Amino acid sequence: MSTTLTLTTDHQPDGALVLTAIGEVDMSNAADFGDALTRAVEAAPGPLTVDLTALEYLDSAGLAVLFPHVERIHLIASPLLAPVLTIAGLADLMTVTAA
Repeated sequence: MSTTLTLTTDHQPDGALVLTAIGEVDMSNAADFGDALTRAVEAAPGPLTVDLTALEYLDSAGLAVLFPHVERIHLIASPLLAPVLTIAGLADLMTVTAA
């Protein structure tokens, strides 16, 4: 059974692209998250903002999807998720903002 994940892309007033993930990312849907992330990175005119503030769960499969894009993305994370990103080493490789 797949875990619920909603992915949306929107443009900010300045034209920057934002990918928002809502729900949970685990091994059952990490490929979908990765595909959406790759498409958004390719479409973004500059760095892509990835909003993870409404993400309730992110496992190692979801973390692995983020690593190939560290040079092109900026993460916004909930206070509970930010330490996970730090422990995984992502905060050392990209900008991670705690919301």
